[in-house]
Amino acid sequence: MENLIVSIIQTSLHWQSRAANLKHFEKLMAQIDKSNLIVLPEMFTSGFTMQATQVADVANGEVLQWMQSMAFKKQAVITGSTVIEEEGKFYNRLLWVNPDGTFEHYNKRHLFRMANENEHYAEGKSRLITRLSDWRICPLVCYDLRFPAWSRNINFSQNFERNHQYDILIYVANWPERRSHAWKSLLVARAIENQCYVVGVNRIGTDGNDIAYSGDSMVINPLGEVISNTKAHQESVETLNLNLSELLNFRKSFPANEDADSFLLNVT
Repeated sequence: MENLIVSIIQTSLHWQSRAANLKHFEKLMAQIDKSNLIVLPEMFTSGFTMQATQVADVANGEVLQWMQSMAFKKQAVITGSTVIEEEGKFYNRLLWVNPDGTFEHYNKRHLFRMANENEHYAEGKSRLITRLSDWRICPLVCYDLRFPAWSRNINFSQNFERNHQYDILIYVANWPERRSHAWKSLLVARAIENQCYVVGVNRIGTDGNDIAYSGDSMVINPLGEVISNTKAHQESVETLNLNLSELLNFRKSFPANEDADSFLLNVT
């Protein structure tokens, strides 16, 4: 698949109301005619809440089943994070759901201690790099954006199979407006340093804790240029075409990653 059609949905969220949010996203997805990948925000079923016991779904419950149904209906991968309870622990879990119903997941690694997320949720232990046709994609969650080592693409000159690298880095988020400058700056930095496309999807509106969100969702090319048109504070469903040959040709013509330092992450 030379071109990947990606849809990003920026919207407000109904506070701690799974039913209302699922209904709302179903309505918004009806606007998408054709897409290969639809990206929803972090905790898209509840907003960024520490009331895990009130909003959590089970691992194979209603939220996953809804995503499977919508992925089949739209014939597109659907991804976003939600609160999942599994084996007595709660996770801020990103679900990656394919049109055929198969799925993968990533548990948020970096928990936002300034909101006590680390006291309510268990941290993830491993990163996910998944495949969508010829594309390799690494989906991460919100606060992960501040940690470049966790986000880092491997050195392209090393003797790894290409499926250990990625072409698109995704961040789904509930990132407050008061730190929007950091959000926008770090998204651009991740695209430049990893020579990849970056997709950042954030919510708008005000949550149940009276925290405001400006959205600032965007898609960025490997040069660090914003190629999307989504506006801050506005509900939006935007669809873009990403080109794999352009990405690979850029990496070949400007192989800065070959001079990157090699290291291994110590994840416990």
